[in-house]
Amino acid sequence: MTWVALILAGCFEVVGVMGITQVNQKPSLRSYLVLVGGFALSFILLSFAMKEIAMGTAYAVWTGIGTVGSALVGMLVYGEPKDKLRITCIALVIVSVAGLKLIA
Repeated sequence: MTWVALILAGCFEVVGVMGITQVNQKPSLRSYLVLVGGFALSFILLSFAMKEIAMGTAYAVWTGIGTVGSALVGMLVYGEPKDKLRITCIALVIVSVAGLKLIA
């Protein structure tokens, strides 16, 4: 259950980052709620996950999910570049996070 919470924490980190983009593009109550709500849920779930998962592993997985998720959202939703080197680097992060799960 803690790994599910950690994965959800990473996903909500991506929601928080999307909220930052929304606030920058069009500040509104909704955009601020997305920003604050996304990060709040992310931290709550991360805290829960860290009760059973080592801090270093949990933090690395959480930031990895947030990094990959934010990069993918940037490419797919906001039209950021999709060059091969960028995709290769994203794949390396995914492999690293999977490796941490396998050894934890």
